[in-house]
Amino acid sequence: MEITPLIPEGRQVIESYGDGRFRVSGVQIEGALLILPTATYPWPASHVSSLTLESLTPILGADPPVEILLVGCGPRLLPLPPALKAALRERGIGADPMGTGAACRTYNVLMAEGRRVAAALLPV
Repeated sequence: MEITPLIPEGRQVIESYGDGRFRVSGVQIEGALLILPTATYPWPASHVSSLTLESLTPILGADPPVEILLVGCGPRLLPLPPALKAALRERGIGADPMGTGAACRTYNVLMAEGRRVAAALLPV
């Protein structure tokens, strides 16, 4: 029995992470990134405490709108700045911080289910 979910063509799948980089749909990306089901962007973020609404512009402008934002905080969970979490909530986006590995795995599952998800990932 096949249990691997069918991923529609053109979807951005996180294939691996580690050593300061990610591989997304066959492309190596150094450093932090923002990923949506249809696009991946380099991201100049370096720590969760410095995140701002402006640094998430591609996610805020996504069509269809993102409902769930997974924030990969690096090797371990860190809290999001309260003002950022509140601003995202006002825009209808639930933000879940977690370690980057967990965020990568969760993004792939939710994306495969067709959920309106995005991830902001700091490298490990």
